[in-house]
Amino acid sequence: MTWLLASASAFAAPVIVVLGDSLSSGYGLPTGSGWVTLLEARLRHHGYPHAVVNASVSGETSLGGRNRIAAVLERHHPDIVIVALGGNDGLRGLPPETTRANLAAIIEAAHRRNAQVVLVGMRLPPNYGKAYTEKFQAIFPELSRRYKVPLVPFLLEGFGERRDFFQPDGIHPTAAAQPLMLDNVWPALKPLLAANPSSSRAGGRAP
Repeated sequence: MTWLLASASAFAAPVIVVLGDSLSSGYGLPTGSGWVTLLEARLRHHGYPHAVVNASVSGETSLGGRNRIAAVLERHHPDIVIVALGGNDGLRGLPPETTRANLAAIIEAAHRRNAQVVLVGMRLPPNYGKAYTEKFQAIFPELSRRYKVPLVPFLLEGFGERRDFFQPDGIHPTAAAQPLMLDNVWPALKPLLAANPSSSRAGGRAP
């Protein structure tokens, strides 16, 4: 029986976990139209075996992600973690140093479990002031360099200033914007998929 469980685990599909906030949780969108769900469909289309777990929570901060990452890793044993947090920190005017420390802790936790990380960058509206927005935006490339992880420069690249791609609140993208968000993530994620054609950690994931 033990051998059978180990064998089943060895052939389990590799897992991608998305750890994000409302931009990734599908807030205000029709079911199945969020970029994370579209990612699942794209993986199938290209023949990748990966399963996708959306561990995103609306309103999540980097601290919330830091507090949850251990349980997420323990439950899902991901091969890849897409970290898409920090936007709510910036909107609340939290110190960039705090956000940087929290995201660093998330990356380190994932690496300790042999999971690769894709870091998703965010930007703030100019009304937060040049000094603050520059410090905030510098967090993501800095962490990408420090931990040698792929970076998505900006999740809303290409449409962030187009009002017609946002819901009435002006913050959350519409369904029409979700494929563009996936297109922004895909170039950073795709090289990691080739390195993870199947689970390589036998016994590390429940069948």
